[in-house]
Amino acid sequence: MTVGLVFVSHSARIAEGLVDLARQMAPDVALLAAGGTDDGGIGTSFDRIVSAIGQADTGDGAVLLCDLGSAILTAETALELLGDERRSRIVLVDAPLVEGGVAAAVAAQTGEDLAAVAAAARTAIGANATPSSVQEEPSGGAVGYARVVTVVNRDGLHARPAADFVKLASTFPTRVTVNGKDAKSLLAIMALGLVRGREVEIATEDPNGQAAVDALADLVASGFGED
Repeated sequence: MTVGLVFVSHSARIAEGLVDLARQMAPDVALLAAGGTDDGGIGTSFDRIVSAIGQADTGDGAVLLCDLGSAILTAETALELLGDERRSRIVLVDAPLVEGGVAAAVAAQTGEDLAAVAAAARTAIGANATPSSVQEEPSGGAVGYARVVTVVNRDGLHARPAADFVKLASTFPTRVTVNGKDAKSLLAIMALGLVRGREVEIATEDPNGQAAVDALADLVASGFGED
């Protein structure tokens, strides 16, 4: 089982679209859309949120993310009416819906627990909505081990390959950086704006971290299986 996610939006299309996006990176996670009113209009539905929570929580809990203030109020009302035991497994995170949802989905896919998935969603708070045009330069400092590789994907490290990169990084206990950014943070990696042809330094200060760096560098060099 994995932690589930519920996307609460005033628009059914927005919530459903986010589920489609997140599913590309988290195919094994219960992703539920709770968007729009019961009659298909713009707004939020108490019943839809309660139903989505029930489907998303398969035993390991669920994280809820909302788009606007009134959606949060409706979600809070739904949580208040849950039993204490069930409510303890549900976390409502006030974070950007898209960025927080994607980050949380990747964390859930890698098997993180409820607290870690909620923390991943919160990394979107204050994050730029679009990738930065300014890239970090390789550190060039003393590290345990480092490799420099070139991004070969036609579209660069967009959402899917970035998610694959973070998933692989999360399988290693070693701290690894990509141009100085945490290799286990999806939003940090995407914010680098790594386009095709860009050289990146994958590095660790851990003298036992060579395997992690090599695995991640090889993944980037392979093009993630994209043409």
